[in-house]
Amino acid sequence: MSGVAMGADPVVPRTRVLRRLDALLQGVSRLLMVACMLALVGAALVLSYSVFARHVLKLATDWQDEAAVFLLVGATFVSAAHVQHLRGHIGIEAITTLLSPRVNRIRRWFVDIATFAFCAFFAWKSWTLFWEAYVDGQTSSSTWSPPLAIPYGLMAGGMTLLTVQLLLQIAIGACEMGPRADDGQPSNRKGGTHV
Repeated sequence: MSGVAMGADPVVPRTRVLRRLDALLQGVSRLLMVACMLALVGAALVLSYSVFARHVLKLATDWQDEAAVFLLVGATFVSAAHVQHLRGHIGIEAITTLLSPRVNRIRRWFVDIATFAFCAFFAWKSWTLFWEAYVDGQTSSSTWSPPLAIPYGLMAGGMTLLTVQLLLQIAIGACEMGPRADDGQPSNRKGGTHV
């Protein structure tokens, strides 16, 4: 995969307020990443127990699959903001090497705005699903029947955090739109790596 960028590193905010907001959001995201890592380990343990209980002990299992899905859904959505901060989501980098750093910043800013609009709508709809499930006392259709407010709440909280992260990146991008000393050189990144 020679010549393919492995994700753009986050741009350091120029203003003190944005730096503080970025640091606060990253502190929250890092804490949540620990919870997400534990959730992934928990899902692996639950699924391993399920296989052992079904095939070795010949026990019926009714809660393991749903518990693992809830843990995976939570880990996926709650970790999305941290992944976005690192710009680690899948992106097509085919034309970025052809663009000047200034045009690339503008392109990334417009992509952040479009992504923000989608994620804000998704977060809003997730909160309506959560509230509906909570008020109506909706549960899954399994014999275990856990409340559906749990995965919907994790999804809504994760998407809200992702939306806040995108809003912060839009504000940082707006501050970066002015001319910079490095416009003729590669963009200002914190130790970006190419593989």
